[in-house]
Amino acid sequence: MLGKIIRRKRTWLLLAFLVFVYINNSSHFTASRGDEPKLLAHRGLAQTFPMEGIDNDTCTAERIYEPEHAYLENTIASMEAAFAAGADMVELDVKLTKDGQFAVFHDWTLDCRTNASGTTKDYTMAELKMLDMGYGYTADQGKTYPFRGKGSGLMPSLPEVLEHFPGKTFLIHIKSNDPEEGTQLADFLSTRSSEERSLLTVYGGDEPIRTLQEQLPDLRVMSKAALKRCLLSYEASGWTGYIPAACRNTELHIPEKIAPWIWGWPDKFLNRMDSVDTRVVVVGGDGSDFSSGFDTAEDLKRLPAGYSGWIWTNRIDKISAELGKDRIDVENGYPYT
Repeated sequence: MLGKIIRRKRTWLLLAFLVFVYINNSSHFTASRGDEPKLLAHRGLAQTFPMEGIDNDTCTAERIYEPEHAYLENTIASMEAAFAAGADMVELDVKLTKDGQFAVFHDWTLDCRTNASGTTKDYTMAELKMLDMGYGYTADQGKTYPFRGKGSGLMPSLPEVLEHFPGKTFLIHIKSNDPEEGTQLADFLSTRSSEERSLLTVYGGDEPIRTLQEQLPDLRVMSKAALKRCLLSYEASGWTGYIPAACRNTELHIPEKIAPWIWGWPDKFLNRMDSVDTRVVVVGGDGSDFSSGFDTAEDLKRLPAGYSGWIWTNRIDKISAELGKDRIDVENGYPYT
């Protein structure tokens, strides 16, 4: 008899525990956030390409789709177009130059996209500005090069971008894993006001991000190691509503296939991260390729109903149009509202 009572108590305690976990982590019991999704434009408005079979050495400029607009990634014009199209934030890549500046450029070498060879570290910023940024783009295996001769002077420096877009929000990608680059970027960003830094997030290799965070603790940063620490800690304790220190004042790029397994996903989790000044961006796929995004109307259907967090997109023009934001005229190549 006593054994039955004990077993019954245990059953009720387990049931009460499960009910608590469910209620504490279900968005059904969370008030609607009432916001529309926020859009992160990857490299501004860029030429896109098939993602299959891409690795670190793939020259993506040689496999672009037939161009639908005249913009090239990581240029001032592409960023202007992205913001005009409704982007809330633009992602850009930075590489060090021979004279210690940060050029806004993606690839490890110049060979793929430009009419030069080597790396950005082999050239001064002034020399990089003389290169043709559209030289290597082709949609037909080299039969034609639609942007060749049109990209001279288009590679900007990081200071030029920030000065051209006061008050805009940027995600800066350090492409290397060199801690010295973190130090140099920290030195540069320390000259900006705290208000300006609050609009910036930096992500990239574990080593430069660790260095950057040590020197500028007020700056929002992210690396794969930091993302992993946060998610593992949160999965262990997040069911209680506790937010680990590793998840505070950072940015989380959450693959769409992992997101449903996170405590409180979506609204309760987003609210928890908002409360600790952490931005949550959903990226496409399973995390094996963090460049995959939501680029078509069909892609948007994979998001939870009423989703109001951040979305990573490679086609800000198409997605903003689907969501009813301002967009750009991709045929004529100029912004309109």
